[in-house]
Amino acid sequence: MNIKPTYKKIYELAKPFLRTRKNLIHTRIALRYALKLLKSEKGEEDVVIPAIILHDVGWKAIPKHLHLTAFGPNPSNPKLARVHEREGAKMARILLNDLHYLPIKINEISHIIGGHDSRKRAISLSDRIVKDADKLWRYSRTGVKVETERFNVPRSIYLNFLEKIIKEWFLTKTGREIAKSEMASRRKEKESGKLGAKKKRHLKIHRIV
Repeated sequence: MNIKPTYKKIYELAKPFLRTRKNLIHTRIALRYALKLLKSEKGEEDVVIPAIILHDVGWKAIPKHLHLTAFGPNPSNPKLARVHEREGAKMARILLNDLHYLPIKINEISHIIGGHDSRKRAISLSDRIVKDADKLWRYSRTGVKVETERFNVPRSIYLNFLEKIIKEWFLTKTGREIAKSEMASRRKEKESGKLGAKKKRHLKIHRIV
């Protein structure tokens, strides 16, 4: 991924904390969406990029066996989601201080991370971009696969949920547009998958006959 050396350093420092809950792949995909959003929404790159790279490092502070109790369709321990935000904000401060990042930027980045899931109202345009990039992961091909398998949810039900919540979830015009575009792609993949399965069944029958 073509990002500035400073952001690559941040990513390398974050990697050990992202090796849980499939956060490495989640972060890489969310980062790609953040870069797309920045082209249209004009947020502060030096806030958005570190924030999206570091937004989920706090999950490392929570035992793996408790992760699925903290989020999803029916979380039994949703308070842990707030723990990952608070711990993530602390870790982000430490990592960015180690890189001698600008203190005023560190303050905003840690504030964004500290409420990236729980805070419904964004504190800035940069925060809106981070929130949208984070959610757009769910609309990616990989995101749909991971989330449906993680929660054992049928793909059709999950896609219907994603489609219905676009207007409520996304805070930027570009975020909504990307979500709709990705949604259309996931629907096409579903249909092509059905057609492919029909062809395979036909071939099997033909060979048997």
